Amino acid sequence: MIYFYMDKKFEQEVVMYRIIYNKEIAKDIYEMHILAPMVARSAKPGQFIILVIDENGERIPLTVVDTDPLAGWVSIVVQAVGHSTHKLTALKESSQIRDFAGPLGNESAFVRKSLQELKDKKIVFVGGGVGAAPVYPQVKWLSEKNIRTDVILGFKSAEYVILEKEFSALNADIHICTDDGSIGFRGLVTHKLEPILEHGHIDEVITIGPMIMMKNVSLLTKKYGVPTVASLNTLMVDGTGMCGGCRVTVGGKTLFTCVDGPEFDAHQVDFDQAMSRQGIYRDEEKHRCRLDGEMR
Repeated sequence: MIYFYMDKKFEQEVVMYRIIYNKEIAKDIYEMHILAPMVARSAKPGQFIILVIDENGERIPLTVVDTDPLAGWVSIVVQAVGHSTHKLTALKESSQIRDFAGPLGNESAFVRKSLQELKDKKIVFVGGGVGAAPVYPQVKWLSEKNIRTDVILGFKSAEYVILEKEFSALNADIHICTDDGSIGFRGLVTHKLEPILEHGHIDEVITIGPMIMMKNVSLLTKKYGVPTVASLNTLMVDGTGMCGGCRVTVGGKTLFTCVDGPEFDAHQVDFDQAMSRQGIYRDEEKHRCRLDGEMR
């Protein structure tokens, strides 16, 4: 983790963080660039940030999607589904947010490997919905090292597809899937993944997205004996391990997604337990959103 307020020179720079770009890129999904130079210089694929909108705001964990170390901005992708995310995405460009802390969590394991280890590996990424966003920096990192990957991205329909142009610019084979066939392959990501597993040697699958999707990907890759990594970033709440909201059982051990992850051996994750934990705050969030609607 990068600690701010290192000296007086930086103190004023990082008290507030400015939004320099905010655009709806799909239905209720926004890409935002936040001016946060220290995070931009330090973040690696797989890591995340915690932001707080204002003095009354809650902590929102979001994966780092992209960075520009020279311009000093960090890109995040936000789906407006609850009170805080609706409030965040409604902010105008040039608005400021109170806190933007990171990078947090562990970088993707392949970042720590040598290029010699990676150059002959066949890696397949499987992303679902907004999970396509944290897939992007990983594929981009490998692409910049001239390592080609397969990328399977699943969405409900064409109106929910994100980052298609950005992915197409990378050194990767991109497969878009939609539930209704409105764009790309009609069907689930597992329907596209299985032929790849059947007809070629795959060294590793990395999956990020809805918990049920990652569970099904994991069950499929286990059948073919392919090592698989799952990112459980959707479980995070506090981001420091103190609240305990992101507890997950991996290989029979209790771990914390935010400090021990967010990436784990998918074949060892208790996905059923993780999915049950995701529903803890659902009723409270619906109540808060209903009140917001009445106030407006």
